[in-house]
Amino acid sequence: MRVDNTGSTGRRLLIALTLAVFGLAALPAAANDVQRWNGRVVDDQGGALAGVAVTLQSGTPAHRISVFSQPDGGFSAEVPVDTAFTVTARRIGWKAGWWPNRHPADGPLALVLDRHEDPAAIAEQLPAHHWYARVLAQLEDPAEAQHLKRECTYCHQQGSLFTRRERTADEWRKVIGLMGRRGAILPATLRERLPDLFMTAYDRDTAVPALTRGWEDAEAFSPLPQPDALRARVDEWDLGGRASMQHDAIVHPDGSVYSVDSAQDRLHRLSFSPAGDVRESWAVPSDDLPIGGIFRPPDEPVAQASNQRSGPHSLQVAPDGSLWITLASGNRLARFDPGTGRFAIHEIAEGIYPHTLRFDARGRFWYTMAASNHVGVFDPASGKQHHVRLPARTLAQEIVLRILPFTMWLDQQFDLRDMASEGDGFNMPVPYGIDIAPDGGVWFSQLNEDRIGHIDPDTFEVTLIETPFPGPRRLRFDSKGVLWVPSFSAGLLASFDPATGAFATWALPIEPVSGETPYALHVEHRTDHVWVCGTNSDTLIRFEPETERFTVFPLPTRVTYTRDIDFDAQGRVWTSNSNSPAWQIEGGQPRVLRLDPNPGARPADDAPLACVGPQCP
Repeated sequence: MRVDNTGSTGRRLLIALTLAVFGLAALPAAANDVQRWNGRVVDDQGGALAGVAVTLQSGTPAHRISVFSQPDGGFSAEVPVDTAFTVTARRIGWKAGWWPNRHPADGPLALVLDRHEDPAAIAEQLPAHHWYARVLAQLEDPAEAQHLKRECTYCHQQGSLFTRRERTADEWRKVIGLMGRRGAILPATLRERLPDLFMTAYDRDTAVPALTRGWEDAEAFSPLPQPDALRARVDEWDLGGRASMQHDAIVHPDGSVYSVDSAQDRLHRLSFSPAGDVRESWAVPSDDLPIGGIFRPPDEPVAQASNQRSGPHSLQVAPDGSLWITLASGNRLARFDPGTGRFAIHEIAEGIYPHTLRFDARGRFWYTMAASNHVGVFDPASGKQHHVRLPARTLAQEIVLRILPFTMWLDQQFDLRDMASEGDGFNMPVPYGIDIAPDGGVWFSQLNEDRIGHIDPDTFEVTLIETPFPGPRRLRFDSKGVLWVPSFSAGLLASFDPATGAFATWALPIEPVSGETPYALHVEHRTDHVWVCGTNSDTLIRFEPETERFTVFPLPTRVTYTRDIDFDAQGRVWTSNSNSPAWQIEGGQPRVLRLDPNPGARPADDAPLACVGPQCP
């Protein structure tokens, strides 16, 4: 990894001439104290390298700006003038470059990357879905593979650098037992086979040759991102610390961005002004709750740094500009006033584990209750709440759900988690995603039961519909009333037309798609483009329904476990990097991120968003 240093005078001259031909010069500073910083990436022969992710990192806590090199190797990004950056450059198959303390005033960047010659090093660069697909490929029963995929990737990438390391059978049994105590329940027959499955999948002697077949042909092995993706810019902001978990993020109408820190019971705000970004946080009230909230506190080493009592999970902006938050572990709802920085806490009358929430046109919000198979509705104006108990598929499920409060009380007296994790994988319905149709109807998903459902907003009558795909998770409506659903277990994008009852499905363009886990999606209503989380492949994926065209946007940080998606007024895409535990994220730090699919389409002075809070002028 080096800058203009190829080891020979001839090569240095060749590269210098090549870079000069492309006229790489920093542009004059713009009126808002940003300038366009240009550069070019080449190999050690002076040839252009396209598709290289160039990341410019500055500040503490960090802000990262990432762009891609074009077919001629050139790249550019608008950056603050008076800022020093650490520059990194990466592409699969090439050794990463790292250059600290670079400054826009120094002029254009000339970055030289060397080709990897070690297949093992290339295999380690591959996103998690490549590795995890090797585990799933050993299971002949699709239902069994989907069950494992759902449980093992519920809140983290299975197949990241940390989870895919080689272990003995006993070490794997310990890991599997730990996951069982955290709620990953599997049939006993599958659980017994898992150590062998993981040891086979992650054995370097067999995994590396399989994963890097054809690596010598760099362009074929690691194809360039699509042209639209090459034009994109990704910004990432660190929020919280290594023990944080930035679960969901939301864009406020004033331009600021909020995220909830589930592990540390905090609400974070990222706001912008011409002077730069401002990061603030508030503690969610939870002093009257024990660690773990209404659940037995976690005692595993992986969770010891957690201070979770309330467990803020999902958030939305109310019509009056306040934020409403589900407190999953505290089994409560919270309202946050951005003007005063104060919270109001509301107890839930029925049900357990408030999850995802969405507002309807009447100003009420509806939310799923993942543990008890309810959907709740809360009216902030009146304080009234109502809870709809959803139908269970079997009598056994219904009985377990009815006695769940007693079971939880009993678990507080006697730790029952080993019994649950060592059982035979009893399947429970999990109400997960929820959204409001243009006609006011409430639609939800039951993740484990492969169903979506409709609730009449006036009569609360429930209709359940089987999905022709497994694992529907966070779903959204487009402006035309079509419901879009990600299949977490099968790597599919699906649409459902409530008017006709017709489903359509598309396989996500990720190879191998068996390892992909689309957690959520959202629809940008000005275009009706559907944005899907590539939660196991470090990507965001855009789907254009009118042409059925996918575009895959690579994300620059390895182990990017994306959650909910939102959009700002400029149509830029926001989400969070929320792998649990956060220290598995590259850099060990949770983040919120913004993907701008077309940064050249707006003037530079459009970048600053509205400033809020006492620090604003």
